[in-house]
Amino acid sequence: MSEVHTHPLDPLGDEEFRAVAAILRREHGVQPAGSGPQRGWRFASIESLEPTKAELAAFEAGGPRPARRATVVCFDRSANATYKSVVSLTDGQVESFEHIPGVQANFTVDEFAECDRLLRTHPDVLAALHGRGVTDIDLVFFDTWTYGDAVAPPEYRDRRIGWSDSWVKAAPGANPYARLLSGLHCVIDLNAMELLRVEDVGPFAADGDATPPEVMGEYVPRHIPERVLSRGRREPLKPLQITQPEGPSFTVDGNLVTWQNWSLRVGFNHREGMTLHSVRYRDGDRDRSIAHRMSFAEMVVPYRDPSPDHYRRTAFDIGEWGLGFMTTSLELGCDCLGEIRYLDAVLHDSAGEPYTIANAICLHEEDNAVLWKHVDHDIGAEVRRMRRLTLSFHVTVANYEYLVYWRLYQDGNIECEVRATGIMVTTPLPPGAPNPNGTIVDERTYAPFHQHFLVARLDMDIDGPDNTVVMSESYAEPIGPDNPHGLSLVTRNTALRSEAEARQDVNFATQRAWKVVNPNVVTGIGAHPAYKLVPTGAIPPMFDPGSPVLQRAGVIAHTLWVTPNHPDERWPAGEFVNQSVRDTGLTRWTAADRPIENTDVVLWYVFGIHHITRPEDWPVMPVDVVSFWLKPFGFFDRNPALDVVGTPPDACHTSATSAHH
Repeated sequence: MSEVHTHPLDPLGDEEFRAVAAILRREHGVQPAGSGPQRGWRFASIESLEPTKAELAAFEAGGPRPARRATVVCFDRSANATYKSVVSLTDGQVESFEHIPGVQANFTVDEFAECDRLLRTHPDVLAALHGRGVTDIDLVFFDTWTYGDAVAPPEYRDRRIGWSDSWVKAAPGANPYARLLSGLHCVIDLNAMELLRVEDVGPFAADGDATPPEVMGEYVPRHIPERVLSRGRREPLKPLQITQPEGPSFTVDGNLVTWQNWSLRVGFNHREGMTLHSVRYRDGDRDRSIAHRMSFAEMVVPYRDPSPDHYRRTAFDIGEWGLGFMTTSLELGCDCLGEIRYLDAVLHDSAGEPYTIANAICLHEEDNAVLWKHVDHDIGAEVRRMRRLTLSFHVTVANYEYLVYWRLYQDGNIECEVRATGIMVTTPLPPGAPNPNGTIVDERTYAPFHQHFLVARLDMDIDGPDNTVVMSESYAEPIGPDNPHGLSLVTRNTALRSEAEARQDVNFATQRAWKVVNPNVVTGIGAHPAYKLVPTGAIPPMFDPGSPVLQRAGVIAHTLWVTPNHPDERWPAGEFVNQSVRDTGLTRWTAADRPIENTDVVLWYVFGIHHITRPEDWPVMPVDVVSFWLKPFGFFDRNPALDVVGTPPDACHTSATSAHH
């Protein structure tokens, strides 16, 4: 079914999604239907089943094209049964169709929308709202979340369920996340699309004794009161024009991107969002491999507040929802600046019908100040400006936005940056009530503390697939005969030989970092080529070992994990995290303590944001920025950016005037 020009790593297209759904409908009766006795099926996910490294290598050497295949997760709503399937698009048939007992597939966008329609028309919900003085249903917003099994109602654990928050806007078009109806939650059977119960408890319920506080939670200019705007009205900025009259310096051919010695392929799927493949750097006459595949594999966001409003609030944004499904079009705002190229993304709804996210991925160049410089007394100044290529996509997961940037630099560096913004969850308080697990951000209103754990999956191939991960630390040697002034600083490099040894934590005291080394290659100066993972943004889990969150997401217990590459090991907390009880990913795989030395390895790097909430984060949060770096370490025999061409002086100045001090 695939077009002959499609590269084996390209994502599925419109017709391929339709073909997969049609094949499963024909061979296994996977027929979506409406609610009621014949509930039918839903497609939770359809994505390309990527070829192996061996198949890719053979194809790139002129060999046969790998078969085009898709992997599918779907579920029978009537039986509450989840199935995983492999479909061959090349042969037009189902290769496998397996029932996976006791699991729930990811939440679908269609279910979220259907929950909203159910709740806003249900008489029990309307009665609860009326009891709280809310009579205009158009001002109400229902936000449905998934459950972890440990906190799910025991009587409903054998069902596919969700729970909802209830919010009320101050006015039409106002911030839907500004005014929580504390204590009002609904439990829904998602397969039957049936309301199981309404929880209406606490001091703000109809029989409670507290009145909700008046908050100013607006961020859209037309809704912000003049009294607030007038406190800090500033002059608008003068225009800042970024122009590239000759166009950008990168090229895009399908999903292949090339720029300044770099080449890579861009992928996209429902769960990871944007993925980067076959990342290479041209070094002289050689195209050298750096990474086979890089992406985000999980995002765990536990709210650190045991109150009735928040004890259920732990999101697995990738496994339960999917970064791809939550990706927003970059044509909706001023997200990128300069000479931009966009890539669309094609996904599917729960009936298997494809749809397109226009401008899902942005590619553009950025000036980033000085790359290298030296001023010599005789020679004068030599300076090169830094240019970087940025590939980005943005996702909106309920109240939060995550802005993901992968940046390639001319000196061989790779930076991965994530910016978190959006709207904090807030909670009203009765007069005089404490708030030990959050910060007051408005009148009698607190924002609970929470954490954002991001897990990057890094399938590194440094000059080939067989690599060793080395822990590198710095130590000050004690004063002695050979070190009388205490100046000696040494490094110790320890090869990680097994999965148990590779459960690593960040250590600021020793400046611990990890190098991915190819021990089978020697460079011109006698080094083994390597890339160094520089750990920034790492945060501790701060959970009791028996915590349900840590049982479900053992990955967050350590900063780094290393495993031998296995095609079925993609999801660090397990493939099915919706309503999960325990981790079926990294903690289970690494229990075997497999050898990882001089083999094809995957690094799992955990970093994120320890969000102790601030008043300055309200009502819309300025971006919080975290990142990590992959830096060449002996990969090149000298600065690879020596050949960067200097910028003409007239390109550095836009005005003849200057200020003298």
